[in-house]
Amino acid sequence: MSDLPRLPASWRIGPDHVIRLDAPVIIGIINRTPDSFYADSRHASTTAASEQAARMAQAGAGVLDLGGESTRPGAARIPVDEQIARVIPTIQAIRAAGVNLPISIDTTRLDVARAALDAGANIINDVSAGEESEDRIFTLAAERSAGLILMHRLRPPDTDAFSNAYASAPVYTDGVVHTVCAYLQARAEAALRAGVSQEAIVLDPGLGFGKTVEQNHKLIRRIDEVAALGYPVLCAVSRKSFVGIAHSTETSLPVADRLSGSIAIAQTMQRTGLRLFRVHDVADHVAALSDVPGDSPQPGHGNNPASTRVCEPGRGKLARPPTGR
Repeated sequence: MSDLPRLPASWRIGPDHVIRLDAPVIIGIINRTPDSFYADSRHASTTAASEQAARMAQAGAGVLDLGGESTRPGAARIPVDEQIARVIPTIQAIRAAGVNLPISIDTTRLDVARAALDAGANIINDVSAGEESEDRIFTLAAERSAGLILMHRLRPPDTDAFSNAYASAPVYTDGVVHTVCAYLQARAEAALRAGVSQEAIVLDPGLGFGKTVEQNHKLIRRIDEVAALGYPVLCAVSRKSFVGIAHSTETSLPVADRLSGSIAIAQTMQRTGLRLFRVHDVADHVAALSDVPGDSPQPGHGNNPASTRVCEPGRGKLARPPTGR
């Protein structure tokens, strides 16, 4: 893996709101689902999810990622109305509790994304990269000036398998790295055509989605090629099955035992320039990614994207962006 090209210095998540990327930003995962692959990330009630959001904010998260439909391999699809019933009261409760971090809505469904933005979310995290909505989610993101995460996947999660459980390996005729880069470039261009600002887009190579253990690790080793596309890149490896294989060559470690592997990969990504980390274990990643002098995670205590501007590391607040940015 070579040194990364110069990555964008910020991520725009609203008409006047940006997150600075000169230090790691921890994105805490909150699942309003009964079937996500990591049991400790599941929150059966609005109250439980809101309390977890407060704990993550206190631990140093910079963003919260909320989902109402599991994307683990084999997970059943959840109707739009049920997703909305799960996530909208949760967003409202998080805001009512005074947790004002930026919120990312993890959904592929246009109506869920719209309802979440109406309720106070700032970012759309679409694991289908707009395909399930036939790119209409791009128009929504453009209209609302929302942040937008675009991920590569080979197939929908309900027809996928864990990285170490494929009967036959997924085929990438042009190689997994080239295919992922070409796909993400094409989807980003589609978003731009719909009016999404380039500064609003983040790319996710989709580690653990439609890829074998070796294909995942090849993407990690060559993450510079994804970053060369010119967008911030999301590191989203937390407790995934291929992480367990890194420590056990025959079978994957249990999900409860994958924290150290997750942190090791995150630290590798950090050293090569990545700044966005989607994780289950906020405090552990904040501590681990603080080991690099001058590159500590941005504390997000009390950040309020509705009333402030740029997330500044070390100050626990947002400030107005520099003139001309």
